[in-house]
Amino acid sequence: MNPQLHFDGPVWRPPYEATSQLLQVTAGCTWHKCKFCTLYGSHKFRMSPMEEIESDLKVIHFYQPRARRIFLTGANPFVLTTDRLTDIALLIRKYIGEGKPTIGCFARITDISRKSVEDLRQLHHLGFDYITIGVESGDSETLARVNKGYTAEDITAQCLKLEEADIHYNMFYLVGLAGHGLGTRNALRSAETFNRLRPASIGILSLTLFPDSPLYREVREGQFREATEHERFDELIGLIKNLKCRTHILGRTVSNPVPFTGFLPTDRSKLLHDLRTAKERLSEEQLRAYRNSIESL
Repeated sequence: MNPQLHFDGPVWRPPYEATSQLLQVTAGCTWHKCKFCTLYGSHKFRMSPMEEIESDLKVIHFYQPRARRIFLTGANPFVLTTDRLTDIALLIRKYIGEGKPTIGCFARITDISRKSVEDLRQLHHLGFDYITIGVESGDSETLARVNKGYTAEDITAQCLKLEEADIHYNMFYLVGLAGHGLGTRNALRSAETFNRLRPASIGILSLTLFPDSPLYREVREGQFREATEHERFDELIGLIKNLKCRTHILGRTVSNPVPFTGFLPTDRSKLLHDLRTAKERLSEEQLRAYRNSIESL
């Protein structure tokens, strides 16, 4: 047996999928137009042939026959048709059924819109659960500014479909995405959007621009002004203050100069205290130096 798995280009996974078995079913991103993103470079979207997926599952079966969690790699594997995702789930059951694994992946809001509630229920029955959506913001103006390709209303509509199908989901929010002077608006509108929903977690990232991104070029040309680091603390504090949904707040990535985590509403006071204290103790210069030192997300 060839123990090598097929992976093309960059492979990313959320921090909470660290112990999950990775399985490539797509590579690259179908949208590839978000102005801030450089995660997949120039890599074009590709669907893995079913023969390739089955070959990888044979290897996984040999080494991890009782894997409890499979994470499908690629920017948004949930774009695949319900039939293809069903076939992949059945292959997973064939080779790793002993562990009765659940299946996670990244998804765009537009991927969900292509599926009916019945489609989603079928996928949930086959193991899909706790998918991850990089919504980045719940403010339509911010989403349009960075070319996410959907609105806050779309986020609400599609996540409610997931809830109706009993599929849990995690979100990511990108602090600083609205730019200088607009963080408070972004936080308040995003909280309004998220409060209509039941995300299992909201992961917090802070906008970190790299030279290959269109938004970096807009900064250089004076078309976009980045939020200061202290503004980002204020935005995050505003978001947490106004969130009414019960959810985990996860802020332990390299883009966060101060790591934090907690559950709302239980840990709201502690989170706010820790963030305010960090803002007081760390200067803008210290925080910006940290941001500039980040070489990769």
